[in-house]
Amino acid sequence: MKVVSLLGSPRRKGNSSTLADFFTSLLQAKGAEVSTYHLNGLTYKGCQACFACKTRLEHCIGEDDLKPVLQKVADSDLLVLASPVYFGEVSAQLKAFIDRTFSFLRPDYATNKEVKTRLQPGKHLVFILVQGHPKEKLFADIYPRYSYFFNWLGFTHSHLLRVCGPYAKGDIENYPEIFDQAKELANKLLP
Repeated sequence: MKVVSLLGSPRRKGNSSTLADFFTSLLQAKGAEVSTYHLNGLTYKGCQACFACKTRLEHCIGEDDLKPVLQKVADSDLLVLASPVYFGEVSAQLKAFIDRTFSFLRPDYATNKEVKTRLQPGKHLVFILVQGHPKEKLFADIYPRYSYFFNWLGFTHSHLLRVCGPYAKGDIENYPEIFDQAKELANKLLP
């Protein structure tokens, strides 16, 4: 299994990154090939709305650090998106990546009811969200919204690891139940 893990936190050892690294280490121990990218360490822009990927190319025209990452994601079996929740949304670093996945959609994606993506279907998405606010009802719309779009892209098996409450760096360690959920999901994906 080819796994790509995208760490959206600006902190290298932030709470969402810690959980993602734990989860991918479990998959790696089971034989998965894991590629991890700390998005804040890359130089790239969000989608430029040039539509080159819909009119003359089969991929994003952007020539930056995200180009090889997008190719790795296209070739992956499982994509891990990890982000803190900032102002009710994923981090800007992750959102810029998400916008660039527009290039994975076929030119006729808006009208084609059968195949919207250039990618192989049947991929897995694991969305890791860590929000400092303890109220679970707040910002609960993030995962359904993005899993809907990633389903268009071929990530038809979607999973959520979400924890509410860890605020300061390292607080994730005080939530052992999320690590148990990560173990359970890793065992489900790679028995």
